[in-house]
Amino acid sequence: MTDTPAQFGVLGVQETRDWPALTREEVAAVLEPYGLPPVAGDVAWHGQRPFSATGIVPLEDGRNVFLKRHDLRLRDATALAEEHGFADHLAAKDLPVSLASFTLAGQRSVQRDGWIYEVYPELEGDDLYRDVQSWGAFLSDDDAYNAGKTLALLHLAAADYDAPARPHRPLVSSCGLIIRPDFEAELEAWVVAEPGLSAALEGRDWKEEVAQQTRPYRKALEPYLADLTPCWGHGDWHGSNLAWKDGAVSGIFDFGMSDRTFAAFDLAVAIERSAVAWLNLDDPDPVRYEQLSAMMFGYESYHLLTPSDYAMMIGFLPLVHVEFALSEVAYYGTLLGDRAGADVAYGDYLLGHLRWFGSDPGRDLLDWLVNELP
Repeated sequence: MTDTPAQFGVLGVQETRDWPALTREEVAAVLEPYGLPPVAGDVAWHGQRPFSATGIVPLEDGRNVFLKRHDLRLRDATALAEEHGFADHLAAKDLPVSLASFTLAGQRSVQRDGWIYEVYPELEGDDLYRDVQSWGAFLSDDDAYNAGKTLALLHLAAADYDAPARPHRPLVSSCGLIIRPDFEAELEAWVVAEPGLSAALEGRDWKEEVAQQTRPYRKALEPYLADLTPCWGHGDWHGSNLAWKDGAVSGIFDFGMSDRTFAAFDLAVAIERSAVAWLNLDDPDPVRYEQLSAMMFGYESYHLLTPSDYAMMIGFLPLVHVEFALSEVAYYGTLLGDRAGADVAYGDYLLGHLRWFGSDPGRDLLDWLVNELP
């Protein structure tokens, strides 16, 4: 029996898993509608990432498939179809994207016992970052360069994808709220629309705290909002969502946080995911400038940014996490009933990251982006 690993949590690795690990009997039943060969043994590997349960399943013909199980309160068939549609578009533009498999009945997800499942073929290449938590560093400057290059190709391929923005869904890397001119006035309505968020925020002075911490960054971003061109983005660009072969990106996967946002926003998300040691801010040098420079060089090698693009990217950077962090508060506080996790998501993640950008290292990063990049 394969050992079930710990899980990545809000403060790093934790022993307790929020969702039960996949079992051999479970995956055998889920795979039956796909017409695949029988399962050859126990789940060979269990993913450590939160929000869902994942695993690699061996089949009797020697192949492996990747299986992902979601709680229906987080994703249903309609929500998954939004993600699949974007991935299909990118694959049609020859990007090496992981596409969900079809059942014999032509469906790309299967519901069973209150869960919903996706099945993917095994990606070509190595999952080098599967044990690296989001916010972890790239393994090399070369990887950072190649990640930047591939993100540029993704944005170029996404430019003509005209599906509308996703409706209000949990755990999506969205920016519909933070770009509104009346952000502070509409914040309360957005919170009410996010399932479970009002309850999770009860007892906190969240209206004033969120407004106060976002105000200076919203003010800096506001002059550029009229120039934004909508574009679908990956929403969680990090080495852990890429497969690697011969030093290059050989696969792109996990579009669960994708949405119709802006290329400058999605690039800022990529910077936020890997350039700052968020789980070790006591480090005297928490910003990975060399890797950031390499990633930006890779991006610009294929998608040259205008001065306005740079300004928008820098303006978005302190704010890219706001809507996702609020959704995490609801996820931990209401869906999981994990008050401690909700406290970390609110205090350390939502407000903590905003405050960090006002600290000396945070201001240094923003200044570096202004001064060092063209």
